[in-house]
Amino acid sequence: MEKWNHTSNDFILLGLLPPNQTGIFLLCLIILIFFLASVGNSVMIHLIHVDPRLHTPMYFLLSQLSLMDLMYISTTVPKMAYNFLSGQKGISFLGCGVQSFFFLTMACSEGLLLTSMAYDRYLAICHSLYYPIRMSKMMCVKMIGGSWTLGSINSLAHTVFALHIPYCRSRAIDHFFCDVPAMLLLACTDTWVYEYMVFVSTSLFLLFPFIGITSSYGRVLFAVYHMHSKEGRKKAFTTISTHLTVVIFYYAPFVYTYLRPRDLRSPAEDKILAVFYTILTPMLNPIIYSLRNKEVLGAMRRVFGIFSFLKE
Repeated sequence: MEKWNHTSNDFILLGLLPPNQTGIFLLCLIILIFFLASVGNSVMIHLIHVDPRLHTPMYFLLSQLSLMDLMYISTTVPKMAYNFLSGQKGISFLGCGVQSFFFLTMACSEGLLLTSMAYDRYLAICHSLYYPIRMSKMMCVKMIGGSWTLGSINSLAHTVFALHIPYCRSRAIDHFFCDVPAMLLLACTDTWVYEYMVFVSTSLFLLFPFIGITSSYGRVLFAVYHMHSKEGRKKAFTTISTHLTVVIFYYAPFVYTYLRPRDLRSPAEDKILAVFYTILTPMLNPIIYSLRNKEVLGAMRRVFGIFSFLKE
């Protein structure tokens, strides 16, 4: 580790992959996932934009989720792949701050957006008569704007604070991107106050929204169970199970990672968990929302001429 102890302000990202044939194989797999995520989310954004049948609040919110996922995976994977292929591990002080800012912005904003999507489904199923009034276009704009704004403000505060911490130890971050908790391990001052801020922030942007989402879907499932129409019940269950799958994949590793005390955390485990919410989730979301959604498949048929075997 001595070779990483230098006086430069730059940081070193130790990375995720071993420098051998296994690492090359895993990198090829990650690049494939990155390609699928980029194409999948771009297609979802395009479909929702051009198909009038998808101009509804739920799909308006879904288009923003796809945009966030596209930015999410683009924040970490290209730099990780470049460092591995070039043999370099460095990232500038400014570059680390930019990466941290966009990562935290996407993380917080997506958590709030998933909450908005849960609220949308709750109103659509449990209060269908008031749905057009409460989920107007202006309300969607406010939800989306609020998610981006609050996520950006929270991210800016954490990034500025993290970059102002004095680092007097090695600048080698044991991660594949500039994750603030991993950076705190290199600080030469007591960071308990900031760690408490991370705990509060995680609770506000992840834990409490997750509790709200599960309670909303609990009430939705109760309402769906008492539906008289089998077709309506089946459609509602499909929609809710799709949303819950996305929520669990996103929130579970995130909350587990950031709410654990430092003594119970390990860099290796943190990196593995980070793969779920930074790499796998952005790829899975468009797949889950398309393959289990006849409206999206129908839009693909109308726009791209595929899935022509499906009936409207």
